Amino acid sequence: MTPTLSAQTETRRDRIHFLLLNIGHLLDHMFTLIFATVAALTLTREWGMGYADLLKYATPGFLAFGLFSLPMGWAADRWNREGMMVVFFVGVGLASIATGFAQSPLQIGFGLFVVGMMAAIYHPVGLAIVTSKWKNTGMRLAVNGVWGNFGVAGAALVTGYLIDLVSWRAAFIVPGVVSILVGLAYALLRWPELTAPPLVKSTSEGPVQGGKLPPEAKAMLKRISVIAFITAALSSLIFQSTSFSIPKLFDERLPVLSQDILTWLKATGLAGRADLATMVGVFTFIVFSVASFAQLIVGGLLDRYGPRSVFVVAAAVQIVFFSLMPGASEGWAVVVALGFMLGAFGQIPITDYMIGKMATGEFRSRIYGARYVVSFTTLALALPMISYVYANWGFDSLFYLLAVAAVGMLLAAACLPARLPNLTPSAAPAPAHA
Repeated sequence: MTPTLSAQTETRRDRIHFLLLNIGHLLDHMFTLIFATVAALTLTREWGMGYADLLKYATPGFLAFGLFSLPMGWAADRWNREGMMVVFFVGVGLASIATGFAQSPLQIGFGLFVVGMMAAIYHPVGLAIVTSKWKNTGMRLAVNGVWGNFGVAGAALVTGYLIDLVSWRAAFIVPGVVSILVGLAYALLRWPELTAPPLVKSTSEGPVQGGKLPPEAKAMLKRISVIAFITAALSSLIFQSTSFSIPKLFDERLPVLSQDILTWLKATGLAGRADLATMVGVFTFIVFSVASFAQLIVGGLLDRYGPRSVFVVAAAVQIVFFSLMPGASEGWAVVVALGFMLGAFGQIPITDYMIGKMATGEFRSRIYGARYVVSFTTLALALPMISYVYANWGFDSLFYLLAVAAVGMLLAAACLPARLPNLTPSAAPAPAHA
């Protein structure tokens, strides 16, 4: 009887662990995008600054988000992944609360830098835990990715509502408090792992072990690695450009639709204290949350068909809908945005899937860290691009540029092998496949 109860307890503990990791992914993306809605809907008026000028103060935060990924992954491999997750929850929460008290653009820029530095912990550490602990990697990453996408969607919705209900400062402070509380729950759940002595690193985790790879396998690994980092950079450019600019895009292109729905809600007594900021947040949330479920489909397809076919389709979808966005407004703009976000969200787990299958467990956090240095540094570079293109030519030109980036991603993905090869070195026996 005791073993059964113990097994049930461990299963329950395992589920809660995965849930808290997913909540962490949601919060991670929410914190990085709160400022996008605050800048678009409030600070342009409150601080009398243009949208393009405000974006400059978010750039250091995204640079930190990228550049600190590698050292955070290294620290997790050397110290304790579970401990680093606690540092993430508490650290990013405190940084967000402090940002909510900023009195100038320079102060908010510094606060966003610290938010980015703490947020950099999640991807190299959280994803390493997910890919090393559970089977069905593609689906696990997809579920985890959907939670992250709800963070992207929720940033606009929660921020817009808190702006209308309280102020833009509450949009930073309230999620910060929530993150600290989740961090305390995570520490209690994982206390045995946090306090246990470090284990000897296993070299049996992951397909690439010690020993020598045959020359053809080395060449294949190098080819896949180059493609993975190219597609990571391009997909990050696309994702950042779309997720950061959509609140402003909807603010400009849905004035009639937003006002009509808000008027109807007020007439029925359902609006409460909601205003146009809330409506922009609602439309952004709908697009992002619906599109996020593309990752569940992609996760299942990755386990069944491999990354090449799935990546090509995701890129093709984006090419089509980016080309349709210029000139779109009102309801049509929402439909087209949903179309390209289906592709943008769907592509997210593909590179992580490849790394999880190819990287050794011992160095997985560091490899994810290197991947996210590329990805999130590209995110930071996307902000000056958005600022410059928007200031000079508007959003239509931005979407033409994103269509070109999607073409490059499609060409790179087409060079992947149909299936990821077994790169087990000749010095070690080939592992059995389930």
